[in-house]
Amino acid sequence: MATAISGGRAGPVLHPRVCAVLTALSCVVHLGLAASGHHDAWLAILMIALAAVCIPCTVHIWRHSRVGALHQVTGSALAMVTLHAVLLLGAGGSGHAHGGRPTSNAVDPSGTVALSGSAGLLLVIALEITTALLASTLVARLRRVRAQSL
Repeated sequence: MATAISGGRAGPVLHPRVCAVLTALSCVVHLGLAASGHHDAWLAILMIALAAVCIPCTVHIWRHSRVGALHQVTGSALAMVTLHAVLLLGAGGSGHAHGGRPTSNAVDPSGTVALSGSAGLLLVIALEITTALLASTLVARLRRVRAQSL
């Protein structure tokens, strides 16, 4: 286990870095989806708001492994899992709808296969679950390290 001493306290190094990078990746994905124009305005605004909340937490996790930021990231990630699950299940079983119509796997003009709305939502759900898991396990590790240093 990689640890470092910061301000007289030992703590994990790699775990916070991976958590911060994954949180930043989630922010980039949501900003990209918001900018793509494939979603309703309210959903794009919600994705931008999520990124605005999570970007400062990413910095706090990277620099200081702040427990408050980790709790906020965990809560946001779980809220996004819930929202994406509702979108996935609420589209009448046909997957995530864009502009009121279900999407399907298709080949775009560049020759690449575009993911269906359902597959894309499942990937985002997996990303958010992984983010929440990393953040919550980091909180547990930090508590254990701080308890041992007392």
